[in-house]
Amino acid sequence: MNAQKILWLVVAMAAYSNVGAVWAYDTGPAVNPVDPCIKVNISAFTPPPFSRDKNNVETPPNSEFSFLMSKEAAPNSVKVSIKGESVPVKIKPQQNGTLVTGKLPASAKGKYIRLEIAAKGPSGCDRLDGWLLKVGN
Repeated sequence: MNAQKILWLVVAMAAYSNVGAVWAYDTGPAVNPVDPCIKVNISAFTPPPFSRDKNNVETPPNSEFSFLMSKEAAPNSVKVSIKGESVPVKIKPQQNGTLVTGKLPASAKGKYIRLEIAAKGPSGCDRLDGWLLKVGN
């Protein structure tokens, strides 16, 4: 074989090996595996969550509470409960989201309670969160 035939053979094999890679390329729609509800942020809990290490403080009974929800949450979908019992809240739109305020029920004294928060995020997905409080007598 002469050098020209070998060169053509190498070029043909290189081109053929790249065709397989081109055909293997998937042009289908991109699927974003990230949960859209992760964008719904719930923050600025007041009073701060109970922690034996960082915040070993009792919250007085009938105290007010508040938290911020990011603008991705649907304000009319926000629900707060304690041990399955609904807690009335006020919702006030803010520039960067929603301020949610409420008052601890009188029945929540001398206990550890968890304020459960539920809201709808983008695409109607459910976002759940909450925080622990130690309520005094």
